[in-house]
Amino acid sequence: MNAGVIGIGRYVPEKVLTNADLEKMVDTSDEWIRTRTGIEERRIAGDDMNTSDLSYEAAKAAIKDAGISAEEIDMILVATVTPDQPFPSVATMLQERLGAKRAAAMDLSAACAGFMYGMITAKQFIENNAYKHILVIGVEKLSKITDWNDRNTAVLFGDGAGAVVMGPVSEGRGILSFELGADGSGGKHLFQDDSYIYMNGREVFKFAVRQMGESSINVIEKAGLKKEDVDFLIPHQANIRIMEASRQRLELPEEKMSKTVNKYGNTSAASIPISLVEELEAGKIKDDDVLVMVGFGGGLTWGAIALRWGR
Repeated sequence: MNAGVIGIGRYVPEKVLTNADLEKMVDTSDEWIRTRTGIEERRIAGDDMNTSDLSYEAAKAAIKDAGISAEEIDMILVATVTPDQPFPSVATMLQERLGAKRAAAMDLSAACAGFMYGMITAKQFIENNAYKHILVIGVEKLSKITDWNDRNTAVLFGDGAGAVVMGPVSEGRGILSFELGADGSGGKHLFQDDSYIYMNGREVFKFAVRQMGESSINVIEKAGLKKEDVDFLIPHQANIRIMEASRQRLELPEEKMSKTVNKYGNTSAASIPISLVEELEAGKIKDDDVLVMVGFGGGLTWGAIALRWGR
């Protein structure tokens, strides 16, 4: 039994915070932000919307797209580092709100690699025939842990949610291979202190460029494929220069890499599923296309998946 994606959904808040807006808040400029990160604007959730609210909107869309009811969901996995509160988990809040009465539920914390960890956790349950339908969500409200006076981090982050329903798919489709990893010694370079995100940009950049490229190559090889077999790359949307390094490592043309960082900034665990939905809606991904999804984040953590699209 192969595990794959059978439903998709996303949600981003309506409020747009542009680089021009940030120029009025911190010592920065639109040109500086665009040339170094590729970000032009990001979405910010209001005080009346929390992580569970973002999750709910994306989850509803994914369940509808899968053509199933909430009662048919066996498990809910929410990848986030910005839960509403330490407990109960966002996943359990969502279970109640969706009416997914049969579903087990838990949150996963692997920062920007969280969605990859969630998908691979779901894969095990599905392929072991323990569960049939698993809702996996990557969601963050990073605006509540961003120091808006720190120009090094204030320009980077945004809020949003992306969701998939995973289940059995036809032979040859679904997740072909994966890689998950962590290096706790690098945790000092990217973390949240009592209130805000701290990042050593230089060290995180070096780690990300190396690891994103290596992990992408590794999952291709594990799947028995070659670079030229890859149809589309969906990297974590952290920084256009990091993303470009991964694309070049795979020798892919520009049009075969997802780029949503310009519109949404770095949405951490939400960035890969939001990008997946955007590219599918734009018609850039078709049945039987081979996708590589790869992310990295605080921990330090990383994860990559090779997947043949289709149900």
